[in-house]
Amino acid sequence: MAQAEVSTSRLARMVGVSTKTAERWLKDPSRAPHPDTRIAVAKALGADEGMLWPRAARSVVKTGASREIIQAYPYRNACPTTVWGQLIDAATHCITFAGYTNYFVWQEQSRLVDRLAAKAAAGCTVRFLIGDPESEVTRRREEIEGVPLTVSTRIRITLDALSKLKRIDGVDARFSDDHIALSVFSFDSEMLVTPHLSSLLGHESPMFHLHRMGDDGLYDRFAGHVSSLWESGRPVWE
Repeated sequence: MAQAEVSTSRLARMVGVSTKTAERWLKDPSRAPHPDTRIAVAKALGADEGMLWPRAARSVVKTGASREIIQAYPYRNACPTTVWGQLIDAATHCITFAGYTNYFVWQEQSRLVDRLAAKAAAGCTVRFLIGDPESEVTRRREEIEGVPLTVSTRIRITLDALSKLKRIDGVDARFSDDHIALSVFSFDSEMLVTPHLSSLLGHESPMFHLHRMGDDGLYDRFAGHVSSLWESGRPVWE
């Protein structure tokens, strides 16, 4: 609420409830509003419903690996930038950006270089797994997309931003061409995953917000995928 600069009384008016009702939500996080109201609150704050009431979101599906799905978005850019910001800022152990270009994070997150440098200084590992701008995989992808802002250009924008983090302990970057169709972004026990569809651009493909709840669940399967690519990846900095 502070980030959105919305007071309790104003939020109550925006979603059509009394101020006392809104105050009860804040005093007791276990008291989740009706689903329609949760959606309205999330929209008013520019936040993700699953981030505001993760227990309520996960309780919709009570069994199986799907319990790890906090939220599903039909498009990557339907996920609010505030969700990304909250995940980055809350992580303390490990942050991994395993998108082929990772271009958009620099555009959507202010002062990201400084924020990641501070994370690394505090002991958080920061990893970037990116595509090789000179590879045949990248060239073929550029032919498929056919857009002015090419894949190799987007990768080089990321490489330029990463050059400012090159000498900071805890920050590392590797090249891989094997994640062109799947982007995985992990923040400690939470993760954002985008399976890329056909010739669509990354922001046009769906995204899933996951929270690790046990061994060999959805989170661990995707994390294992990234770990394997990381081990076989080529260092960006020699």
